[in-house]
Amino acid sequence: MRVFGLPGVIGRVSKLGYAQLSTDARERSRYVSCFRSLREQGLSTSKASQVIGISRATLYRWEKRLREEGLEGLEDKSHRPRRTRRPTWTPELSQAVLALREQYPRWGKDKLVVLLRREGWQVSASMVGRILTSLKARGILKEPPRSRISVRKRQLSRPYALRKPKDYQVEAPGDLVQVDTLDVRPLPGVELKHFSARDVISRWDVVESHSRATARTAAAFLETLLKRMPFQVRAVQVDGGSEFHAEFETLCEALGIRLFVLPPCSPKLNGHVERAQRTHTEEFYEVYLGDLDLKNLNPALADWEHTYNYIRPHQALRWRTPAEYLRDCHPEIAPDLQPSHM
Repeated sequence: MRVFGLPGVIGRVSKLGYAQLSTDARERSRYVSCFRSLREQGLSTSKASQVIGISRATLYRWEKRLREEGLEGLEDKSHRPRRTRRPTWTPELSQAVLALREQYPRWGKDKLVVLLRREGWQVSASMVGRILTSLKARGILKEPPRSRISVRKRQLSRPYALRKPKDYQVEAPGDLVQVDTLDVRPLPGVELKHFSARDVISRWDVVESHSRATARTAAAFLETLLKRMPFQVRAVQVDGGSEFHAEFETLCEALGIRLFVLPPCSPKLNGHVERAQRTHTEEFYEVYLGDLDLKNLNPALADWEHTYNYIRPHQALRWRTPAEYLRDCHPEIAPDLQPSHM
């Protein structure tokens, strides 16, 4: 059954302020008008409510509110319960909680309830929490201001780096390269700072070792990865390490490379390069028998990097090497890529 137009009563009422109604109130007005129209056409109230899809009780309630209060009666009403919970604690208990909280301003309900029970009060932690909330809402209990002295680490300002935006799309090689450092201790008293970079699409890796992990050595590694990756790098993602500040950040800005920094304590967001660090540790450092001075180590690392990118099959790439993946899936990015030694 089709319904055309609105009944005259609703039409006359709507001229009083229909345009000022909320969307919900307008919908209720339409439902009421349809309900009346269907009944005027001979349908029972049960059948009319079934056609509209709203219970009779609701439609009757809206119709009554429209009749008694006009259009304003169709607006949302307060859902506050008629009866609200009343405090069950005494003023003496409230004062005891206040006194203890003022004496120990950083202690919460779980600690305060222990002290209150020592004083003989039979009270639960949840009630203490409600008392604290009530005291704060009434302005009786005020939190003490924080001192500038804090055990929290001061967050260094990042003039260029930022969190990776949620809408940033990683679709092609070079869209996001993850960079990380690793402490390598092959012998007692010998510590190396290993830098790894991995493109998250092609799994192309660049590796290099340094004696220290500083902003200067990180900037040098950035120049190395830009030379060795066979495609343009558009964004780099790092953790909050100090080596990725200063010169490193300045170089990224100068080269127009977007720099994304991870939130604290979230290495899983750099999972690609974290997994790469394990691979390089197990398949290179644990089997390397050459000299550990950087003059000999880095050429050996370069040979391993070539093996990784051109020879070693990668399960995530359907057992292709990163070089084979680029030639098969992105020939326009690296058209001259050949399986030659670096």
